Amino acid sequence: MTDTTLVDRVRSRLASTATDITPAVVAQAVREEAGGVVGDADVLSALHLMRQEFVGAGPLDPLLRADLVTDVLVTAPDQVWLDGDGGLRRTDVTFPDEDAVRRLAQRLALACGRRLDDAQPFVDAWLPVSAHGRVRLHAVLPPVAADGTCLSLRVLRRAGHTLDDLRHLGTFDERTQRVLEAVVAARLAFVVTGGTGAGKTSLLSALLTSVDPSERIVSIEDAGELAPDHPQFVRLIARPPNVEGAGEVTLADLVRQGLRMRPDRLIVGEVRGSEVCDLLTALNTGHDGGAGTVHANSPAELPARMEALAALGGLSRPALHSQLAAAFQVVLHLRRHPDGTRRLAEIGVLDRLDNAVWVVPTWHADDPHPSAELADLLESRGVTPPW
Repeated sequence: MTDTTLVDRVRSRLASTATDITPAVVAQAVREEAGGVVGDADVLSALHLMRQEFVGAGPLDPLLRADLVTDVLVTAPDQVWLDGDGGLRRTDVTFPDEDAVRRLAQRLALACGRRLDDAQPFVDAWLPVSAHGRVRLHAVLPPVAADGTCLSLRVLRRAGHTLDDLRHLGTFDERTQRVLEAVVAARLAFVVTGGTGAGKTSLLSALLTSVDPSERIVSIEDAGELAPDHPQFVRLIARPPNVEGAGEVTLADLVRQGLRMRPDRLIVGEVRGSEVCDLLTALNTGHDGGAGTVHANSPAELPARMEALAALGGLSRPALHSQLAAAFQVVLHLRRHPDGTRRLAEIGVLDRLDNAVWVVPTWHADDPHPSAELADLLESRGVTPPW
């Protein structure tokens, strides 16, 4: 009996069983199918292959466990990439064939309570929490994925950095850290912008760590990444619908619930939909010092991005600009460089002109001398500018 035939027989046995596929179940199936006619090396090899196929994320598990890895991407059986510290790079991990990638994608989708097959050829869901942290699954099957099954796993680890930590990592210098601390002390509402993987959540969590311990923070998140070292941090997590399409709890639902929890600061981990309307309403009714993150390529693009999100909630452009100007005061923009480093690139102040909001640049990494607009904002809140 060859390794291949043994693996096929074990696969068939496990596919027909109604029990959960655990390492112990896999090992027992290998022993029963192997019998006494194969050597120990064949049994161990088959056991290794089957554990990869039926337990965890298979051959991708070691990559997900690696420190600083943010994404694991499969574009072909012999093309497995990872992203993290040092940027995107190809790994030595391979799959036997296209069917192996497809089986893994379908098994992971099933673990999320979702289907992935020819009738539903793509899935976007959260894997059950594991030692890796929270992992977001996205998979697309052929023929939609023309060159074979594409599998993307995003690792979301708790963001527990402090401002000191980020300064030591090179995100900003000591002078800029004092500026950020002044923004928090002045209870200015701020938005952290940047692209995917730019470090928005890490900076937001670090800023929340520096909030006065006497203030109560209520955080609304989709994934539960924020982990500031703060004694009064309350976390609410959204919930997707179940397989019957029921039970969904949206970010907009949680913003409304958070307002009833006596927050001193209301935080939305990622503003990405109609919840922006509820957040802006909250920040315009006495809840200053709020914050959130938004995907945007530059601070100047924030108003247009917020317009698009507000339209999902039925908020008109004039109404959005009217509320935006009063809700947020500061924009902190992060940029990720090709080598994987993340740096604070720009700070802007929101201003209103002719019924429209625009972002006034007040600080840039190449010229770290804040302008008068930011100084005026700090002084209006009784905080002396630290420069």
